[in-house]
Amino acid sequence: MGEHTQKRLVRKLDLELFLSKVKPHPSPKASLEQYTTPEQVAAAMLHLAAYTFGDITGKTVLDLGCGTGRLSLGAAFLGAKTVVGVDIDKTAIATAIHNTKNSNLNADINWLIGDLDAVTGKFDTVVENPPFGVQRHAADRRFLAKALETGTTVYSFHNHPHTDTLAADHLKPNDTIRGGPSPFIQRCVKEHGGSVEAVFTMSFIIPRMFNFHTKAKQEIFIDLYVIRRI
Repeated sequence: MGEHTQKRLVRKLDLELFLSKVKPHPSPKASLEQYTTPEQVAAAMLHLAAYTFGDITGKTVLDLGCGTGRLSLGAAFLGAKTVVGVDIDKTAIATAIHNTKNSNLNADINWLIGDLDAVTGKFDTVVENPPFGVQRHAADRRFLAKALETGTTVYSFHNHPHTDTLAADHLKPNDTIRGGPSPFIQRCVKEHGGSVEAVFTMSFIIPRMFNFHTKAKQEIFIDLYVIRRI
């Protein structure tokens, strides 16, 4: 691992700058909900995981549905011991490999093309930005189940409840506020042997990527779940 990730705390702005250089998917598929995680959102997750909860530096990290490697490479940048990124899309993994070569990281980073069922083993930490289930109903629940099967701690993004308008009233750009779990996600987590430790709500900007998008960009609110296996 590079010396800079071991000897000092990495500033969030430095992490965002690093993540901004990770190239997105060249031809994303709507059916797989391949939305690039904005660098501000990815940095918020990883910085909290590393420095609030101590779950990145020196840990084994699994990135489920890794896409082009933004969360995986960010974890390596923060000093993860080993990182494994998994995605079913060959083009995404090819881009992730390209991004790794351009990252100048001296880290143990591994990429796997495959479905979630191909993932085995145990990891200290799982990070994921799963499909929210817009195209495939309850797709995120399958990711949660695999995350809790393989990880001791899970950091997972999910849709913020549409019935809660507090986020829109209180969130500022690049801000993060504490929230509570949705009963549905909490029940799913419990069914798979986990417990929700914290929930953080943040803004997620989706640029116009597909033909059905009618706006240049759209702001949605998402929840970052911090989950421990019990």
